[in-house]
Amino acid sequence: MDLIYITNDVSRAIIAQKAGVERVMVDLEINGKVERQGHLNSLISNHTLVDVRNMQKVLFRTSLMVRVNPLFSGSNEEIDACIDLGANILMLPMFTSANEVEQFISMVDGRVRTCLLLETGQALARANDIFSVDGIEEVHIGLNDLHLAMKLKFMFELLSGGLVDYLAEMLKSKNIKFGFGGVARLNRGPLSSNLILTEHARLGSSQVILSRDFNTVFESDSELDEERFCEEVMLLRKFMLKAKDNNEIEYLVNKEKVKHAVRMIVFKS
Repeated sequence: MDLIYITNDVSRAIIAQKAGVERVMVDLEINGKVERQGHLNSLISNHTLVDVRNMQKVLFRTSLMVRVNPLFSGSNEEIDACIDLGANILMLPMFTSANEVEQFISMVDGRVRTCLLLETGQALARANDIFSVDGIEEVHIGLNDLHLAMKLKFMFELLSGGLVDYLAEMLKSKNIKFGFGGVARLNRGPLSSNLILTEHARLGSSQVILSRDFNTVFESDSELDEERFCEEVMLLRKFMLKAKDNNEIEYLVNKEKVKHAVRMIVFKS
């Protein structure tokens, strides 16, 4: 499974690369984000094209992923700039239709890999048409904005309620690589990362974003930060390898644990 770490800090990106993280993401998305998430405890990025250039200089084993803005009048220029500066993968957020996806794929024109971030109610309703667009290489299901769009209390209701299963089956039937959401360090998070990772294994997911919990490793400003980050990534990988060997009964037991845990979290919120 590919791990994605979001940062514009070059030193942290180098550590992530040493830890074997497959992708470091620079997050350029800002258009409309304050309106959607400004009232929440969400991280709103201040990354820039300068960060893309700086990351390209230090990443040689890890792929450089860039989340661009939703399609707007300057999308062609932004996409061209990201590619020129060394991006390996471009992610399109907040799309609502197959037409937008077609435009994005056309703008990229095969120069780098593309990833769709499915996170709007419109895209969910039109998923079958969208996933039928030629040239889609991978899809990440964005639980945060999607749960906001659906006015749910907790993002993992989308997992416990079966919507991620629905999308996963559709994507697998079309042989499209996919992932969903983010994950904290092992044994952490409002919904235990252990439960979430086992669901990734059950559903056949190929990627996950390392959540902000991984950034807390660096808050001590200690020389051991690099060692701790690498250890946390290693523990995550060991658990994922073990989860892939679960049998059907073990997966069903975990699925029920997820449902129960999510119900308790929603009930208390």
